[in-house]
Amino acid sequence: MQHDTYGDSYLSDILASVKTIAMVGASTNWNRPSYFVMKYLQSKGFRVIPVNPGVAGEQLLGETVYARLEDIPDPVDMVDVFRNAEAAGPVTDSAIAINARIVWMQIGVRNDEAAARAEAAGLKVVMNRCPKIEYMRLHGEIGWNGINSNVITNRKRPVKAVKKLM
Repeated sequence: MQHDTYGDSYLSDILASVKTIAMVGASTNWNRPSYFVMKYLQSKGFRVIPVNPGVAGEQLLGETVYARLEDIPDPVDMVDVFRNAEAAGPVTDSAIAINARIVWMQIGVRNDEAAARAEAAGLKVVMNRCPKIEYMRLHGEIGWNGINSNVITNRKRPVKAVKKLM
């Protein structure tokens, strides 16, 4: 499969079929991207199981954190990789081992060799995308954040004169 672009139907079908997501690299730090992606996906009805060996056994947004994918006692539909491209290889191998159906590598994460192994094992793969952003885009929510709405721009706006009161 070509992994430079994905059709809307491919991404939509994946997101519609997923109930349980294992998020590898989930952070307990509220201002990290993995934290707010996890919180958003939970708000949309997904069960998100955090995976982070540094905080295994702790609770994160109501879910127990596991050290490895193999430690999760419940079936996982999708593995969301919040790790670098090199780490995505072993994570993908673990996703195959636990019979996940999808490997989703976050923005900036691409590992073509791991993707080929996953696809050879029958998994669907998405690379260099964020499920939160794609869900928002496909469900018409992305404009709520000022994206693609001409509200946020990199062009300098003229400063309005302010009348001084004396």
